[in-house]
Amino acid sequence: MPSAITIQTVSKHFGPLVALDNVSFTVEPGEFFALLGPNGAGKTTLISALAGLSRPSNGSISIMGYDVERDFRKARTNLGVVPQELVFDPFLSVRETLRFQSGYFGLKRNDAWIDELLSKLGLSDKADANMRALSGGMKRRVMVAQALVHKPPVIVLDEPTAGVDVELRQSLWIFVKELNQAGHTIVLTTHYLEEAQALCNRIAMLKKGRLIALEEKHTLLAHSAEREIALKLSGPLPESLRPWLRKVEDDQIILLLPEIATLELVLARLREARVEVRELSVIETDLESVFVKMMNGGA
Repeated sequence: MPSAITIQTVSKHFGPLVALDNVSFTVEPGEFFALLGPNGAGKTTLISALAGLSRPSNGSISIMGYDVERDFRKARTNLGVVPQELVFDPFLSVRETLRFQSGYFGLKRNDAWIDELLSKLGLSDKADANMRALSGGMKRRVMVAQALVHKPPVIVLDEPTAGVDVELRQSLWIFVKELNQAGHTIVLTTHYLEEAQALCNRIAMLKKGRLIALEEKHTLLAHSAEREIALKLSGPLPESLRPWLRKVEDDQIILLLPEIATLELVLARLREARVEVRELSVIETDLESVFVKMMNGGA
Protein backbone atom coordinates (compact mmCIF):
# COMPACT_ATOMS: atom_id res chain seq x y z
CA MET A 1 0.00 0.00 0.00
CA PRO A 2 1.38 3.47 -0.85
CA SER A 3 1.93 6.09 1.83
CA ALA A 4 -1.09 8.26 2.60
CA ILE A 5 1.02 11.37 1.91
CA THR A 6 4.47 11.54 0.33
CA ILE A 7 6.29 14.89 0.28
CA GLN A 8 9.65 14.84 -1.53
CA THR A 9 12.11 17.77 -1.45
CA VAL A 10 9.33 20.36 -1.69
CA SER A 11 10.26 24.04 -1.81
CA LYS A 12 8.06 27.06 -2.43
CA HIS A 13 9.33 30.54 -3.24
CA PHE A 14 7.34 33.77 -3.36
CA GLY A 15 9.93 36.03 -5.00
CA PRO A 16 12.77 36.31 -2.49
CA LEU A 17 10.69 34.74 0.30
CA VAL A 18 11.32 31.03 0.91
CA ALA A 19 8.07 29.67 2.37
CA LEU A 20 9.14 26.00 2.16
CA ASP A 21 12.74 24.87 2.04
CA ASN A 22 13.42 21.31 0.80
CA VAL A 23 10.77 19.62 2.98
CA SER A 24 10.48 15.80 2.84
CA PHE A 25 8.42 13.36 4.91
CA THR A 26 5.76 10.66 4.58
CA VAL A 27 2.53 10.00 6.47
CA GLU A 28 1.43 6.38 6.58
CA PRO A 29 -2.18 5.14 6.21
CA GLY A 30 -4.08 5.24 9.50
CA GLU A 31 -1.68 7.66 11.23
CA PHE A 32 -2.78 10.57 13.40
CA PHE A 33 -0.05 13.03 12.44
CA ALA A 34 0.66 16.54 13.77
CA LEU A 35 2.24 19.30 11.68
CA LEU A 36 3.33 22.02 14.08
CA GLY A 37 5.07 25.35 13.81
CA PRO A 38 4.67 29.04 14.69
CA ASN A 39 2.86 31.50 12.43
CA GLY A 40 4.78 31.88 9.18
CA ALA A 41 6.46 28.48 9.46
CA GLY A 42 4.97 27.25 6.16
CA LYS A 43 2.18 24.97 7.38
CA THR A 44 -0.63 26.54 5.36
CA THR A 45 1.61 26.84 2.30
CA LEU A 46 2.30 23.11 2.52
CA ILE A 47 -1.42 22.31 2.94
CA SER A 48 -2.24 24.48 -0.09
CA ALA A 49 0.29 22.49 -2.11
CA LEU A 50 -1.19 19.23 -0.80
CA ALA A 51 -4.64 20.29 -1.95
CA GLY A 52 -3.33 21.36 -5.36
CA LEU A 53 -4.21 25.01 -4.72
CA SER A 54 -0.61 26.08 -5.33
CA ARG A 55 2.33 24.47 -7.09
CA PRO A 56 5.66 23.88 -5.36
CA SER A 57 8.66 25.63 -6.89
CA ASN A 58 10.28 22.20 -6.90
CA GLY A 59 9.69 18.71 -5.49
CA SER A 60 6.63 16.48 -5.61
CA ILE A 61 3.62 15.57 -3.47
CA SER A 62 1.37 12.53 -3.72
CA ILE A 63 -1.82 11.46 -1.93
CA MET A 64 -2.36 7.68 -1.67
CA GLY A 65 0.19 7.28 -4.47
CA TYR A 66 -1.43 9.86 -6.80
CA ASP A 67 0.70 12.87 -7.74
CA VAL A 68 -1.19 16.08 -6.93
CA GLU A 69 -0.20 17.62 -10.27
CA ARG A 70 -0.20 14.70 -12.73
CA ASP A 71 -3.14 12.81 -11.13
CA PHE A 72 -4.94 15.79 -9.63
CA ARG A 73 -8.45 14.35 -9.86
CA LYS A 74 -7.56 11.08 -8.06
CA ALA A 75 -5.35 12.85 -5.53
CA ARG A 76 -8.09 15.36 -4.67
CA THR A 77 -10.71 12.60 -4.37
CA ASN A 78 -8.56 10.92 -1.73
CA LEU A 79 -8.13 14.12 0.30
CA GLY A 80 -10.44 16.16 2.52
CA VAL A 81 -9.21 19.52 3.84
CA VAL A 82 -10.80 21.53 6.64
CA PRO A 83 -9.40 25.04 5.99
CA GLN A 84 -8.44 27.58 8.59
CA GLU A 85 -10.73 30.23 7.07
CA LEU A 86 -14.51 30.07 7.20
CA VAL A 87 -15.44 30.01 3.51
CA PHE A 88 -19.11 29.53 2.64
CA ASP A 89 -21.91 30.57 0.27
CA PRO A 90 -24.21 32.87 2.27
CA PHE A 91 -27.23 32.00 0.08
CA LEU A 92 -27.22 28.22 0.72
CA SER A 93 -28.57 26.22 3.64
CA VAL A 94 -26.37 23.72 5.46
CA ARG A 95 -27.81 20.74 3.57
CA GLU A 96 -27.56 22.57 0.23
CA THR A 97 -23.93 23.38 0.99
CA LEU A 98 -23.13 19.69 1.52
CA ARG A 99 -25.07 18.62 -1.57
CA PHE A 100 -23.25 21.25 -3.61
CA GLN A 101 -19.89 20.01 -2.26
CA SER A 102 -20.90 16.43 -3.14
CA GLY A 103 -21.44 17.52 -6.73
CA TYR A 104 -17.77 18.49 -7.07
CA PHE A 105 -16.97 14.79 -6.66
CA GLY A 106 -19.77 13.52 -8.88
CA LEU A 107 -21.79 12.25 -5.92
CA LYS A 108 -25.59 12.10 -6.11
CA ARG A 109 -28.27 10.81 -3.78
CA ASN A 110 -25.90 10.61 -0.79
CA ASP A 111 -28.37 12.15 1.67
CA ALA A 112 -27.98 9.19 4.05
CA TRP A 113 -24.28 10.04 4.54
CA ILE A 114 -25.05 13.77 4.74
CA ASP A 115 -27.61 13.03 7.47
CA GLU A 116 -25.03 10.98 9.36
CA LEU A 117 -22.49 13.79 9.13
CA LEU A 118 -25.07 16.31 10.34
CA SER A 119 -25.90 14.05 13.29
CA LYS A 120 -22.27 13.33 14.23
CA LEU A 121 -21.38 17.03 14.13
CA GLY A 122 -24.47 18.23 15.99
CA LEU A 123 -25.92 19.99 12.95
CA SER A 124 -29.18 18.07 12.46
CA ASP A 125 -31.33 20.90 13.79
CA LYS A 126 -29.48 23.37 11.55
CA ALA A 127 -29.81 21.36 8.31
CA ASP A 128 -32.21 23.84 6.71
CA ALA A 129 -30.73 26.98 8.28
CA ASN A 130 -29.02 29.51 6.04
CA MET A 131 -25.23 29.47 6.35
CA ARG A 132 -25.01 33.19 7.15
CA ALA A 133 -27.35 32.66 10.13
CA LEU A 134 -24.96 30.23 11.86
CA SER A 135 -22.53 31.06 14.63
CA GLY A 136 -18.79 30.80 13.98
CA GLY A 137 -18.63 27.45 15.75
CA MET A 138 -21.49 26.02 13.70
CA LYS A 139 -19.89 27.26 10.48
CA ARG A 140 -16.71 25.45 11.55
CA ARG A 141 -18.71 22.22 11.90
CA VAL A 142 -20.05 22.66 8.37
CA MET A 143 -16.46 23.07 7.11
CA VAL A 144 -15.63 19.70 8.67
CA ALA A 145 -18.71 18.10 7.08
CA GLN A 146 -17.76 19.53 3.67
CA ALA A 147 -14.31 17.97 3.90
CA LEU A 148 -15.82 14.55 4.72
CA VAL A 149 -18.77 14.50 2.31
CA HIS A 150 -16.88 12.36 -0.25
CA LYS A 151 -15.47 9.98 2.42
CA PRO A 152 -11.77 10.68 1.75
CA PRO A 153 -9.17 8.31 3.28
CA VAL A 154 -6.86 11.26 4.10
CA ILE A 155 -8.15 14.22 6.14
CA VAL A 156 -6.21 17.44 6.81
CA LEU A 157 -7.43 19.62 9.68
CA ASP A 158 -5.90 23.12 9.54
CA GLU A 159 -6.53 24.75 12.93
CA PRO A 160 -10.00 23.15 13.19
CA THR A 161 -10.72 24.35 16.75
CA ALA A 162 -9.46 27.93 16.42
CA GLY A 163 -11.97 30.23 18.06
CA VAL A 164 -14.53 27.55 18.97
CA ASP A 165 -16.00 26.71 22.34
CA VAL A 166 -14.98 23.84 24.60
CA GLU A 167 -18.11 21.79 23.82
CA LEU A 168 -17.45 21.85 20.07
CA ARG A 169 -13.77 21.09 20.57
CA GLN A 170 -14.56 17.99 22.63
CA SER A 171 -17.29 16.71 20.30
CA LEU A 172 -15.13 17.32 17.25
CA TRP A 173 -12.23 15.33 18.68
CA ILE A 174 -14.52 12.43 19.60
CA PHE A 175 -15.72 12.32 15.99
CA VAL A 176 -12.21 12.69 14.52
CA LYS A 177 -10.86 9.91 16.76
CA GLU A 178 -13.68 7.66 15.53
CA LEU A 179 -12.65 8.44 11.94
CA ASN A 180 -9.04 7.61 12.72
CA GLN A 181 -10.01 4.34 14.43
CA ALA A 182 -12.02 3.48 11.29
CA GLY A 183 -8.81 3.76 9.25
CA HIS A 184 -8.75 7.38 8.08
CA THR A 185 -5.38 9.15 8.06
CA ILE A 186 -5.54 12.43 9.99
CA VAL A 187 -3.09 15.34 9.62
CA LEU A 188 -3.58 18.08 12.20
CA THR A 189 -2.16 21.59 12.47
CA THR A 190 -2.94 23.37 15.71
CA HIS A 191 -1.63 26.00 18.11
CA TYR A 192 -3.26 24.06 20.98
CA LEU A 193 -0.27 21.81 21.66
CA GLU A 194 -2.10 19.84 24.33
CA GLU A 195 -4.43 18.64 21.55
CA ALA A 196 -1.51 17.42 19.45
CA GLN A 197 0.03 15.69 22.46
CA ALA A 198 -3.21 13.95 23.39
CA LEU A 199 -4.24 12.89 19.88
CA CYS A 200 -1.25 12.42 17.60
CA ASN A 201 1.18 9.52 17.26
CA ARG A 202 3.88 11.24 15.22
CA ILE A 203 4.89 14.90 15.07
CA ALA A 204 6.63 17.09 12.51
CA MET A 205 7.80 20.62 13.30
CA LEU A 206 8.39 23.38 10.76
CA LYS A 207 10.38 26.53 11.38
CA LYS A 208 10.87 29.20 8.70
CA GLY A 209 9.89 26.70 6.02
CA ARG A 210 12.31 23.99 7.13
CA LEU A 211 11.54 20.66 8.77
CA ILE A 212 13.40 20.69 12.09
CA ALA A 213 11.85 17.64 13.76
CA LEU A 214 10.06 14.47 12.71
CA GLU A 215 9.60 11.97 15.53
CA GLU A 216 7.25 9.61 17.28
CA LYS A 217 5.59 11.59 20.07
CA HIS A 218 7.14 9.59 22.93
CA THR A 219 10.61 9.89 21.34
CA LEU A 220 10.25 13.65 20.91
CA LEU A 221 9.17 14.10 24.52
CA ALA A 222 12.08 11.96 25.71
CA HIS A 223 14.65 14.15 23.90
CA SER A 224 14.67 16.75 26.63
CA ALA A 225 16.92 15.75 29.54
CA GLU A 226 15.69 18.70 31.61
CA ARG A 227 13.08 17.99 34.26
CA GLU A 228 10.90 20.22 36.39
CA ILE A 229 10.26 19.28 40.00
CA ALA A 230 7.66 20.78 42.34
CA LEU A 231 8.56 21.10 46.02
CA LYS A 232 6.80 22.14 49.19
CA LEU A 233 9.39 22.96 51.84
CA SER A 234 9.42 23.71 55.54
CA GLY A 235 11.66 26.73 55.01
CA PRO A 236 13.12 29.05 52.37
CA LEU A 237 14.96 27.65 49.36
CA PRO A 238 18.74 27.59 50.00
CA GLU A 239 20.75 30.13 47.96
CA SER A 240 22.76 27.32 46.37
CA LEU A 241 19.58 26.06 44.63
CA ARG A 242 18.34 29.44 43.36
CA PRO A 243 20.07 29.12 39.94
CA TRP A 244 17.57 26.29 39.22
CA LEU A 245 14.52 28.20 40.46
CA ARG A 246 11.99 28.57 37.67
CA LYS A 247 8.97 30.00 39.49
CA VAL A 248 6.99 30.01 42.72
CA GLU A 249 3.30 29.05 42.56
CA ASP A 250 1.40 29.68 45.81
CA ASP A 251 3.35 27.60 48.34
CA GLN A 252 5.01 25.44 45.69
CA ILE A 253 8.55 25.93 44.38
CA ILE A 254 9.32 24.82 40.81
CA LEU A 255 12.92 23.96 39.97
CA LEU A 256 14.22 23.26 36.46
CA LEU A 257 16.97 20.67 36.67
CA PRO A 258 19.43 19.93 33.82
CA GLU A 259 18.67 16.22 34.28
CA ILE A 260 16.75 14.04 36.72
CA ALA A 261 19.97 12.79 38.34
CA THR A 262 20.46 16.34 39.72
CA LEU A 263 17.57 15.64 42.11
CA GLU A 264 19.99 13.78 44.41
CA LEU A 265 22.14 16.93 44.74
CA VAL A 266 19.03 19.06 45.43
CA LEU A 267 17.99 16.78 48.27
CA ALA A 268 21.50 16.76 49.72
CA ARG A 269 21.62 20.58 49.77
CA LEU A 270 18.21 20.75 51.42
CA ARG A 271 19.41 18.36 54.12
CA GLU A 272 22.54 20.50 54.66
CA ALA A 273 20.31 23.58 55.09
CA ARG A 274 18.00 21.60 57.39
CA VAL A 275 15.01 22.34 55.18
CA GLU A 276 12.44 19.55 55.23
CA VAL A 277 10.75 18.35 52.02
CA ARG A 278 7.02 18.10 52.72
CA GLU A 279 5.94 17.29 49.15
CA LEU A 280 7.85 16.46 45.97
CA SER A 281 6.68 15.62 42.46
CA VAL A 282 8.38 15.36 39.09
CA ILE A 283 6.55 17.29 36.37
CA GLU A 284 6.46 15.33 33.13
CA THR A 285 7.89 17.00 30.02
CA ASP A 286 5.08 18.22 27.78
CA LEU A 287 4.99 18.99 24.08
CA GLU A 288 4.75 22.73 24.69
CA SER A 289 8.08 22.87 26.51
CA VAL A 290 9.79 20.79 23.79
CA PHE A 291 8.20 22.97 21.07
CA VAL A 292 9.30 26.24 22.68
CA LYS A 293 12.84 24.93 23.18
CA MET A 294 13.15 23.79 19.55
CA MET A 295 11.70 27.03 18.16
CA ASN A 296 14.26 28.92 20.22
CA GLY A 297 17.13 26.96 18.72
CA GLY A 298 17.31 23.84 20.89
CA ALA A 299 18.43 20.55 19.34
